[in-house]
Amino acid sequence: MKNFVKNTKMNKLYFGDNLDILKELNKEYPKGLIDLIYIDPPFNSKRNYNMLFEDIDLVGVKAQKQAFSDTWSNVSYMDTLKEIANLNQNLYQLLKTLDNISTSKSGISYLTTMAIRIWYMHELLKDTGSFYLHCDPTMSHYLKMICDFIFGEKNFKNEIIWHYRRWTGNAKAFMKMHDIILFYGKNAKKIKFNVQYTDYTEKSLKRKQNYHTRIKGDDVFETSIDERGVKENDVWNIQYLNPAAKERLGYPTQKPEELLEKIILASSKKGDLVADFFCGCGTTIAVAEKLSRKWIGADISHIAVKLISDRLTSKYGKGVRKKFEIFGFPKDIKSAKMLAEETKGGRFKFEAWIIEVMLHGILNESKNQMGYDGYFTFDFNGDLQKGLIEVKSGKATPTMLNHFIKTLEDKNGDIGIFVCFEEQVTKNMKIIEKQGGYYKGEYFGTVYPKIQILTVEEIMNGTEIKKPVSIKTDYKKAQADDAYKQEKLNPPN
Repeated sequence: MKNFVKNTKMNKLYFGDNLDILKELNKEYPKGLIDLIYIDPPFNSKRNYNMLFEDIDLVGVKAQKQAFSDTWSNVSYMDTLKEIANLNQNLYQLLKTLDNISTSKSGISYLTTMAIRIWYMHELLKDTGSFYLHCDPTMSHYLKMICDFIFGEKNFKNEIIWHYRRWTGNAKAFMKMHDIILFYGKNAKKIKFNVQYTDYTEKSLKRKQNYHTRIKGDDVFETSIDERGVKENDVWNIQYLNPAAKERLGYPTQKPEELLEKIILASSKKGDLVADFFCGCGTTIAVAEKLSRKWIGADISHIAVKLISDRLTSKYGKGVRKKFEIFGFPKDIKSAKMLAEETKGGRFKFEAWIIEVMLHGILNESKNQMGYDGYFTFDFNGDLQKGLIEVKSGKATPTMLNHFIKTLEDKNGDIGIFVCFEEQVTKNMKIIEKQGGYYKGEYFGTVYPKIQILTVEEIMNGTEIKKPVSIKTDYKKAQADDAYKQEKLNPPN
């Protein structure tokens, strides 16, 4: 990860633990770098973050991918506490006190994990910078204390209430229809802030219009009508993303772009640097790009990083890919081999990278029972079909290929993809591949090999799985933003 922040002209998308990224950025820019940080971290240690994929009968239930891992309860928080003690003694004492009382271990682990990350985020802000922390009532009161200790109470600006309508609730409680966003400045006296406005209510507008007809001498205040509207308050009524929303990408905690637009417009200007270190499906990143801000995004899920990259290109065109770098994935065959052979736990990370990032498939978490590493779905004449993927990070032999073919037959797979390094492919393996036959015969004059050996080298050079063009996809794509493209072609004067 060394020297991964040198080029400040490029936007950056990181796959990895955001703590490592924050520390590296802090080393490179000890005086601060970022104008605005917004984060929407997991709220608690019991929350599952699932990406739902196509309904495919592999194990008799809807296929799900545990894409956004919950790490809080598994963190060795005692080591993190010791690290915090060397950074901020008051913060350490707060967490230690919470640890000594009735706070659950998963709760204190979560708070410790968040505290050290927020500390580094504070360090990375410019003096004029702003910090927005999105949280819900389960942890907002604890997180407020942590932020007060890190930023200082005098630098607290607002507790913003995001109010929405959503038809869920407990019969013995009021319906829960809001989230909390804590807003801090690095330095309250220097903070950059652009006043936002909202429309007058009909009653307010009518009342102001009537003021002009009042008899002179009446006690009338604020009588003029500001064409910009009324200054925005700290309660924002913004529609929650329903399952049918055009923005919806299948990410369960996805936030509406309108919410991020309001934050980014208030606390940054064009050309400023916006960062989100829990960027999920990339709403912050997409809006920052739309509003001509530079950006940094990070996520511990390789699926999320790939989803963000796809979201940007789908929404803003393929040309946007030249504007950002992705860190954390192998960039050449040498680094791919290092991941497969030398990195701790690398074999499993290598498989995940090949299947989910490079081949757009789904990692099979039950591979020990099922006999294959991953799968993908595709549409053929209206019917959903399935393909199986086997990835070999080390040795690959004809026997292994034959075993995979038997698994494909047992699981009623339609196409089988066998992945290995080029040097592992033998003449016998190529013969076995040819003997596998073809999928479905002809389809508009095209045939598709039922067994396909794809080398890592080929995949990194852009070779894709040979299969019918699918109407349906495993990942929902973002809507194209024609207004953004037009603005880039014809920028305003």
